[in-house]
Amino acid sequence: MAKRREAEQEMSFEDAIAKLESVVDALEGGQLTLEESLKLFEQGMALRAVCEAKLEQAETAIKALLETSPGVVSEVDFEAEDA
Repeated sequence: MAKRREAEQEMSFEDAIAKLESVVDALEGGQLTLEESLKLFEQGMALRAVCEAKLEQAETAIKALLETSPGVVSEVDFEAEDA
């Protein structure tokens, strides 16, 4: 179990979100036993935590890049551009 969590921590955000989506699909499929569902739910929660941590790291990096002078950070709202 510990090895799986370490492997999940090493995943890229994209890999973790893809695996999380497959877990959600399996849970929504309704073909699992209660025990299987609980195991997948636990895995999904761990993957959610990995994704959240990766997003927080990215946000921290972006804020650092937006720093205009020592100790001053300019936050910019992210908006989707229309393609």
